[in-house]
Amino acid sequence: MRKLLVLLLCSYAIVVQGQSLSPDSIFIQMKRVADWQWKTLETSGWKNPKKDWTSGAMYTGMMAFSGLAGTDSYYQKLIQVGEDNQWKIGHYRHFADDYCVGQLYSQLYSIYQNPKYIADFKSMADSLVALPHTESLEWKKSIHIREWAWCDALFMGPPALAYLSQATGDTKYLDKASALWWKSTAYLYDKDEHLFYRDSRYFKKQEKNGAKVFWARGNGWVIAGLVRVLSTMPKTHPDYKRFTKLYKEMSGRLAALQQPDGTWHASLLDPESYASKETSGTGFIAYAMAWGINNNLLPYKKYKGVLDKAWVALSTSVHPDGKLGFVQAQGAAPDKVGYEDTDVYGVGAFLLAGTEIFKLKLEKESKVWISEVENTTAKPKTQKIEIPWRSLAKKVAGQDPQKVQVKDAATGEIIPLNIDYDGTRPKALNFEVQLSAGATRFFHIQ
Repeated sequence: MRKLLVLLLCSYAIVVQGQSLSPDSIFIQMKRVADWQWKTLETSGWKNPKKDWTSGAMYTGMMAFSGLAGTDSYYQKLIQVGEDNQWKIGHYRHFADDYCVGQLYSQLYSIYQNPKYIADFKSMADSLVALPHTESLEWKKSIHIREWAWCDALFMGPPALAYLSQATGDTKYLDKASALWWKSTAYLYDKDEHLFYRDSRYFKKQEKNGAKVFWARGNGWVIAGLVRVLSTMPKTHPDYKRFTKLYKEMSGRLAALQQPDGTWHASLLDPESYASKETSGTGFIAYAMAWGINNNLLPYKKYKGVLDKAWVALSTSVHPDGKLGFVQAQGAAPDKVGYEDTDVYGVGAFLLAGTEIFKLKLEKESKVWISEVENTTAKPKTQKIEIPWRSLAKKVAGQDPQKVQVKDAATGEIIPLNIDYDGTRPKALNFEVQLSAGATRFFHIQ
């Protein structure tokens, strides 16, 4: 694989097989995919209900992207989804697939503070917390309606409860999520392979090559759900170290199973039987690994190459119109996939991965000073940013202060700025930015 380092506006982009890994190019790809998906839903309709787990998984990525988008229009689309759902979860109250949408409701509540967003989900969660959950997780008697008996559930259920704790400040939901997580892990996790079975029906199944059956998207669900729980969990929580240990084990194992094309094929241990790349599992796995680097749980140098290859594989799966291809169809096990195959949960995975890799490229590879500005409120605001010149000295040492430039790292917009002086010496750099509701903006100072 040919790699070329390109100097670009005092920052740099890595070009791998013609694909740019610069932050702005990553943002552009995310926007193309998000816009294609919304347009397709609006013009062609929704294949599954808006409360469905497939939609719920898409919303997780749309929420992540919305924060970077520089406009609240994407949040407004998600709020409209909530209105269309009357802020209700699905029909089967204790079925994780049917309350995956609770992640969206809780995250929107954290910004907009509207009690109706979480009222129904919180009612269900209160009843869930009160249950003993003592049944076996063996796949019979519709156990999945009551317990997290399949690995997919670890993306649907635990983060929903964890984000509800974050939204309400009540830790009982996170504590229940943790307790049930470890119940499912004790049953489904193969300690030798450091991977999760989909459910008990797969304990003795084998692939064509004789290997155990470990589904890429299934394990993507798990590791992505794991970091979403960790993102809400205080380091003082009694289970925090258990979660980080499991996360590092899975990350190391999955990194070793990445294929030369940059993806994780549908079957982790028999990739040749499903030889094409697959983007939904790859997106969730790449998201989790990038999040770990950004939160100092994984070493950047060890995982950088893994993520570069993964993002190239994901971005080259995007059609010219923004459609994401190579998304394995809905199912419970490895299966074939092709260029035209797509589904909304694959888009969610793509956007989650892109958001974290965007941040990683800024923080780890940018040769400029980065300023992050966040608006956690429901109202747009104008914010003045002032940065002491001494903070910039190492990056712009010896440069003419009048040549310093501030640029939006996602859109490339040049931001007007002022330099304050103490006599003839530069004292501080300041500029004003517009922040939409719930927005996070990153700025290059170069």
